[in-house]
Amino acid sequence: MKKSKLWLVILSVSIMLSSCALAPNALKGESDIAAEQKLGMAPAEAPRMAMAEEVFIDEYATDSSFESTNVNTERIVIKNASLSIVVQDPSTAMESITDMAEGMGGFVVNSNLYKITTYQGLEVPNANITIRVPAEKLEQTLSQIKDLVEDPKIDILTEDISGQDVTSEVTDLESRLRNLEAAETQLLEILESAKETEDVITVFRELTSVREEIELIQGQIKYYRDSARLSAVSVFLQAKAALEPITIGGWQPGVEAQKALQALVNGGQLIVDFLIWLVIFAIPILAIIFLPIYFLIRFFRNRKQKKNQGAVKKEK
Repeated sequence: MKKSKLWLVILSVSIMLSSCALAPNALKGESDIAAEQKLGMAPAEAPRMAMAEEVFIDEYATDSSFESTNVNTERIVIKNASLSIVVQDPSTAMESITDMAEGMGGFVVNSNLYKITTYQGLEVPNANITIRVPAEKLEQTLSQIKDLVEDPKIDILTEDISGQDVTSEVTDLESRLRNLEAAETQLLEILESAKETEDVITVFRELTSVREEIELIQGQIKYYRDSARLSAVSVFLQAKAALEPITIGGWQPGVEAQKALQALVNGGQLIVDFLIWLVIFAIPILAIIFLPIYFLIRFFRNRKQKKNQGAVKKEK
């Protein structure tokens, strides 16, 4: 293979690879192109790229490994959930959630068991646990976790389910992967036909860069598909003893203190709301009404004073 032709083929492969990435240069406006032309960049690059593309088409069109494939219309949705519940014993509940996740074919991502001290001076356990379960069993998982509480109406504090459709991201990555794999095949063919040591080194560097990009994209696709296949469920477990109010002979001072604090907050809110209305609404309205009256009064007073001063001068 002639050295000049080899360089043109390598350049054409590089052009093909650049189309796989989200190159910001592809989004340049007319002003950017004009600026490059002033610097002498665009006129030199355009003919060389066009010539390289022609050589690539002429030399390798018959052996090209680019194949048309049907776009996978499968929807890829990542579903995750989080729960905050109150149970009698967070430690026992965490073990139950662990056994449930493993029984469903999932696993525990992380778990944390710790103690807190209540205002009554009692040490009670709290826990955090995150599991991954098959996405099709997410509803079943949430239902079984909710069964751990005594009263779902008051013991389920928060529940959140989120979904993210990553179909377009995966489709784009798979398209780029196919192009990179085709470029890898072309580079291998070029490498086999290269004779000069310098040419072999150049093609090998291009091939290494392409393979690194292939591995990176394969990892991203695997991450998306694994995340869609296994849903993450985060659970915060609180001990019921930490939320029970102090009771003395039927009297619950903790509840009364909470009511008093809420009343204080409500009172402060009313005062702040009044000040906001006063500054933003009342003062401008009063200014519009009374400022003209004030200036009219001053005008007539000044006029009256001038008349009095004129009368005094005449008497003198």
